[in-house]
Amino acid sequence: MTLEVSPRELIQSADWRGYDKRLRPSSSSFLWDGEWDLRRGDLRFSSRYRFISDLDEHRDDLQQSESFAKYAALLKAGKPWSSHQQGVLLDSEERILMYLRVYLSFLDDMAVRGFDGGRGKDKLGVAVSREGRLIKINRGLHRLAMAQRLGLSSVPVRVMAVHREWWYQVVRGAIGKEALDRVALALQQCVPEFQAGQLDPARWPRSFEWPC
Repeated sequence: MTLEVSPRELIQSADWRGYDKRLRPSSSSFLWDGEWDLRRGDLRFSSRYRFISDLDEHRDDLQQSESFAKYAALLKAGKPWSSHQQGVLLDSEERILMYLRVYLSFLDDMAVRGFDGGRGKDKLGVAVSREGRLIKINRGLHRLAMAQRLGLSSVPVRVMAVHREWWYQVVRGAIGKEALDRVALALQQCVPEFQAGQLDPARWPRSFEWPC
């Protein structure tokens, strides 16, 4: 099911750091057990949001950005950054700038055309916690960071999984189509989680201001 949410409200993500891989729920399952929903990260302080904000703030001279400095330092050390998944090798300053400009162009395109849910390999996925709150999972974090930076009114997110405890609370013993109908109706009332989790592996600053 796809829901529309405010990107600046979707700030909590599942944080798998230090979480035993054997206890992680399967991406192919819709019902998730465990404490995954109590271990969260704050996307406002994530590397993706910092990266997009850094480019936006230094758009007139990307060589002054922290991102350029990071990749240039790796280049100078003889260890240019690469991504086999993206097919990128930043083995010159020109390629570093080109790489940064690509992300900046995506940001500017979103500012003009809005969020395109069909762009990118994966949908913005969320999971429903035991309390019925939406928590960000899987990929698309750069696109979400762009939507947050721009202050878009809404983005489409796809519900990929729900906590088993929430499922049982909603279906109340129903099975088959009746159970699915109850879940579909309840999902329409789900809103993004905004508070830190009880088992968060990191602490985050208390104050934050979005750009105007």
